[in-house]
Amino acid sequence: MPRKQKDGKFKMKTHKATSKRFKMTGSGKIMRTKIGKGHLRRRTPDRTKMLFERMIPVKTRSLKKTVKRLAPYMDKNK
Repeated sequence: MPRKQKDGKFKMKTHKATSKRFKMTGSGKIMRTKIGKGHLRRRTPDRTKMLFERMIPVKTRSLKKTVKRLAPYMDKNK
């Protein structure tokens, strides 16, 4: 976890790639996108492409901790 500055002059920077890949729900769950959405999807069935659109919750505690460290203000936007 990041440490707070004692004098309060500096804000912590958000890791932009993390903020684009993860979203936080209203209840506080961290959701992530599925892999395989980037390219080579021309011959994929429509049903499979539709399944790629859903986001799934992050389960591992270590990944949750990493995401919260990289995007400290993510939960405050909701």
